[in-house]
Amino acid sequence: MIDAAGLRVMRAIADEGSFTAAAAALGYTQPAISQMVRRLEQRTGTVLVERVGRNVRLTEAGEVLARHAGPVLAALDAAEEEVAAIAGLRSGRVRLMAFPSASATLVPRALALVKARHPDVSISFTEAEPPESLAALRSGDCDLAVAFAYEGTDVARGEADLDAFVISPLLEDEVRLALPRTHPAAEHETVELGDLATEPWIAGCPRCRGHLVQLAATAGFRPDVAYETEDYVAVLGLVAEGLGVALIPDLILRTVHHDDVVALPMAPASRRTIMAVTTPDLERVPAVRATLAALAESAAAQSTAPTTRMPEPAWSI
Repeated sequence: MIDAAGLRVMRAIADEGSFTAAAAALGYTQPAISQMVRRLEQRTGTVLVERVGRNVRLTEAGEVLARHAGPVLAALDAAEEEVAAIAGLRSGRVRLMAFPSASATLVPRALALVKARHPDVSISFTEAEPPESLAALRSGDCDLAVAFAYEGTDVARGEADLDAFVISPLLEDEVRLALPRTHPAAEHETVELGDLATEPWIAGCPRCRGHLVQLAATAGFRPDVAYETEDYVAVLGLVAEGLGVALIPDLILRTVHHDDVVALPMAPASRRTIMAVTTPDLERVPAVRATLAALAESAAAQSTAPTTRMPEPAWSI
């Protein structure tokens, strides 16, 4: 097998004309050069260097190796430089996927942090709900996913082997009830979910609808889902017009609001865990590790930031 060291020796012998000069050029001893040539001859099965007095010259096979050494070694040097740049965060690529409410809150701050600290690291971003993003991570189409799971469920909802993933919790996100400001319960401190059993409901993504159905079943009713949309701005508009009530996470309440909607704590309380998901191998990639750190920092800022309020006791969104 021909290795890079052997090619460097053949190139140096061709350029310098002797073992001694080649050794000096490469920083080796002359016996080391001789040994490397013998080893390369054994591997190729032919004579590569012919000794002529005090000098040496390459055989036809040796000239072939010396001729190919230039582009091969240049390619190896370029590859080493690119890898070193990635390892040193002077370059690198991360393919990030996140669900919609995280893409409006956690992700922008994290992307800004990575750009400020590592300007040559490139992050591509695609919006996707957890089932899709986890499937992309498993298939190699994604390096890092921001996902969520409601209390009592896992991020994959039993659809995938979680042992293949590294899961890093980012924050706990409380879920609240969004009501029209004119609703009779809008002035309450807390709303019992069962008290809204006869209300029309507005539901979002399949996982969010499933969570609503599960909570309602625990409260003893089946929700009448009158409208379905994954756009929380649209949800607020529908609630404001008195067309239904909805569950909305705190993370959304930090970015959108509607003067005619209030969001209240509910009983029993409900939370979801927001997390970053990757694989054990990808976790060791410097650019992915830097993005994970930025997401954690962004989440910490979200956890300490107050949710926008209207006059007590209602939460304005």
